[in-house]
Formats: sequence, structure tokens, C-alpha cells
Amino acid sequence: MTVLAVILMLAGLFFLVVGSIGMLRLPDVFSRVHALSLTDSLGAALVLLGLAVYEGFNQNFLKILVVLGLVYLLNPVISHATIRAAYRSGARPTPKDPS
Repeated sequence: MTVLAVILMLAGLFFLVVGSIGMLRLPDVFSRVHALSLTDSLGAALVLLGLAVYEGFNQNFLKILVVLGLVYLLNPVISHATIRAAYRSGARPTPKDPS
């Protein structure tokens, strides 16, 4: 069980790091939020699943599942609110390079 938990957590950390790199490299807020919301959901889910596997079936397992459910419910809402606020404040997507 410990090996499976470590593999899940390392996979989650990989996606979180990739999302962080996308946050630094992408040109505008729309691209950044898109990349970060996708990788954050998967990365956080894998890390939390790894923790759940490591804990086994007990009260902490149920708490981790509740947190996982909240992450999946709130992450798209937060991403949408961020994009909407950016658009309303006048930010526009960077035009694609025609080359």
C-alpha cells in the first residue's frame, strides 16, 4: 500500500509542477488559469488519493474524500470567477502569432 501511495503522490506532484511551469511560461491570464485549473485538479486529486491509500479505511480516509470532493467542486468555480474578473477588468487574450 505504501508503494502505491507514493506513486500516486509523486504523479500528483508531477502535475502540480507542470501546472506551475505553465503558470510561469504562458502569455496571459486566460492561458495561465486554463493550464493551472486542469493540472491542479488532477494533481491535487492524485496527491489526496495517495494520502487516502496511505491512511487506509478509517475516519481520516473519509475526511480526505470530503476534501477531494470540495477540490473538484470549487476549482472550476474559482477558475471561472478569475477569468470573468480578468475579462471584466479589460484583459483580453493574447492574439495567436501568425507564423
